[in-house]
Amino acid sequence: MIWNWALVILGALLVLIEASLGGFAGFDLVLVGSACIIGGGIGLALGQATTGFIAAGVLCVAYVAVGRRWVRHRLHTRETASNADALIGQRGIVIERVARHDAGQVKISGEIWRAVPVAGATDDFDAGAEVTVAAVNGVTVEVKSNAG
Repeated sequence: MIWNWALVILGALLVLIEASLGGFAGFDLVLVGSACIIGGGIGLALGQATTGFIAAGVLCVAYVAVGRRWVRHRLHTRETASNADALIGQRGIVIERVARHDAGQVKISGEIWRAVPVAGATDDFDAGAEVTVAAVNGVTVEVKSNAG
């Protein structure tokens, strides 16, 4: 019986360590700790320490073999372009002349942005010209000709 309680306490400690580290181990300690708690609980319910250890061991092996990949996949963050990053590659219409030494305005997806030509470009764009966003710097987009 005491070994079953040891499993439950060990499991609880592993869960607490993971919680205090803020998910540092990718929730491995939570799942292994949960396996120990469940195994210890089974052993306590049946009154057999061996059964508790076997249950905890089987659950840990199952987690490592199958569950770990699934949990890691679910915890993996996917990069999502922010509003500004999502603008790169978008096409727009010049509504106010865009020149090398004079910023203008471009309408992109219904929004009006301050615009300058791409660094090093020699092109100026008159109102009505179609351009493509090459970069975003703060609230200013760098635009280039749709042809290049």
